[in-house]
Amino acid sequence: MMKRTVQDLTDAELRGRRALMRVDFNVPMDARGRVTDDTRMRAAIPTIELLLQRGARVVVLLSHLGRPRGKPEAQYSLEPVAKHLATLVKAPVRFVNVTVGETAVVATRDAPAGTILLMENTRFAPGEERNDPDFSRQLAELGDLYVNDAFGSAHRAHASTEGVAHDLHPAVAGLLMQRELEFLGDALANPRHPFVAVLGGAKISGKMEVIEALLPRVNTLLVGGAMACTFFRAMGLETGRSLVEADRVDLARDLVRRAGDRLVLPDDAMVAPSLDAATDAHDVSRTRIPATEAMFDVGPATSVHFGHELAGAMTIVWNGPMGVFETPPFDAGTRAVAQAMAAATARGATTIVGGGDSAAAVEGMGLASSMTHVSTGGGASLEFLEGKVLPGVAALDDRRG
Repeated sequence: MMKRTVQDLTDAELRGRRALMRVDFNVPMDARGRVTDDTRMRAAIPTIELLLQRGARVVVLLSHLGRPRGKPEAQYSLEPVAKHLATLVKAPVRFVNVTVGETAVVATRDAPAGTILLMENTRFAPGEERNDPDFSRQLAELGDLYVNDAFGSAHRAHASTEGVAHDLHPAVAGLLMQRELEFLGDALANPRHPFVAVLGGAKISGKMEVIEALLPRVNTLLVGGAMACTFFRAMGLETGRSLVEADRVDLARDLVRRAGDRLVLPDDAMVAPSLDAATDAHDVSRTRIPATEAMFDVGPATSVHFGHELAGAMTIVWNGPMGVFETPPFDAGTRAVAQAMAAATARGATTIVGGGDSAAAVEGMGLASSMTHVSTGGGASLEFLEGKVLPGVAALDDRRG
């Protein structure tokens, strides 16, 4: 069943009310406490602005930052994030140095109309990750309605993502959450064919459920990254010093057998003695990986091959880089996939980048705007593609009628 969104709220439900909104402001920061990538923050602004435009009296934001283990830690305070948010929006932004309690409630009630409040890190409270009912009820006191726009945290059943939605109604999805669910949902339920999935990253173990979920749906599944080496081992090929999950080799062998022609593995590999010896990188056939070297990227022949597969696709879902893209020249395979997807978007294909390192890669290459949709949730997008129920979504109100 479809979930209610902020666009379904009536004037009576919203005007003059305190909108409690879960956002994903778990952003990278430098040693001086400055935000170095505000992509997730900018993604939440359309929902914040819509709530204010439609008459919400204040917007109260909840987020976590880092892993403070249930107690306050200065390095994980959201105060610097609030200062950065103030540079991105026109409305006044105030930071509240507590998350719940009387001081927090008073702050939400006394804030001037049109104000954005950012509460302190939800993970400073031990009840957050335990999804403690008492902590959820305290969070519910901060608003008159609840909006979840933190897709990146929707796979976690925490108090601010799942628990509070049972205590505060209406409980609806924000614009970003709505967009994520629509694009990822349509990719699974109603893809335009040919449907091609691209999976990469280090380990096959983290992608097994995704592979199993996608295999019956896709026309082609392209596999790159170090996870391809586990498949190589299953095929009896030499993998040298490459990362191989020995306990997943039998599983990979079974997948190769069941998938047949739909599973496409790299034709060649960029190898080197070590990641630190990138200047010694060279291309070899997948059947010629030296015993003393490791694969750190797909090779140029694979980039061309994958490019041809993507050129004919009408729906493409990508999760996981093709190599160690942070270290040139091992970024070439990831760049080739990103460029091929951008070209596919331009000719009318639906292209979805499933968060995490893939999203970081296309952002870094300046190609994010050339994709149909770039997900803000790495783990959440993976679990969604696996067909799992996301607790933060399931707890929201159902749309009726």
